[in-house]
Amino acid sequence: MSKIEQHKQRIVQCIRMLERSGIMDYNGHASVRLDDGRMLINIGSCQRSQVTQGDIVTIGLDGNVIEGQGKPPLEFHLHAGIYKARSDVDAVIHCHPNWSTILTTAGAEYLPVYAQGSLVYPLPILDSPDSINNVDMAKRLTDLLGDRPAALMKAHGAVTTGKSIVDAFVLLNYLEDNAQRQYMAQQIGTPYSFTPEEIALCREKLWNENLFKRTWDHFSAKLGEGA
Repeated sequence: MSKIEQHKQRIVQCIRMLERSGIMDYNGHASVRLDDGRMLINIGSCQRSQVTQGDIVTIGLDGNVIEGQGKPPLEFHLHAGIYKARSDVDAVIHCHPNWSTILTTAGAEYLPVYAQGSLVYPLPILDSPDSINNVDMAKRLTDLLGDRPAALMKAHGAVTTGKSIVDAFVLLNYLEDNAQRQYMAQQIGTPYSFTPEEIALCREKLWNENLFKRTWDHFSAKLGEGA
């Protein structure tokens, strides 16, 4: 299997695992940066629960299809904007998870209430529910994101980044798990929010390639597929 085929298969696994766990619905997209201003991304019309390598296209940062069948999602600008602004990012995921979107719809700040969820804190929130389907919106998002690994969009969704699709996938799971725990805790009382010292300790212990792979493998096993 070539390196590009490996990237395509990882994107397929990522999308299927997110859909199976209820984090991604009938929308959402994942991409991997290639060389020379190209990226791999799933087409907008694919069924996320049944996505295959045939649903992954190679496009330029301008959205033009270089290889493959179908059209990229309208929000390819989100991915292109991040790749232009962040040389440290080689994978991006965007979708509309329930719990974190509920927080932003309610105007609630994302709080680090769970060790793994603290890895993306502080989590900036784009003050707009609009789709990131043009250059101007992409710039608004990347300006907000800065050097952070993730961001939320008000009443819209979430974006995570990483050096690999595994990183971006894992952080999205941690983010959404934290958001659900925060929401549930708020039904009972005031959630405990980790201190800066506790967050630093979590990052030291949990931002770990082996632990990220363990999380990926956990969800991959549910699909009956190898990591």
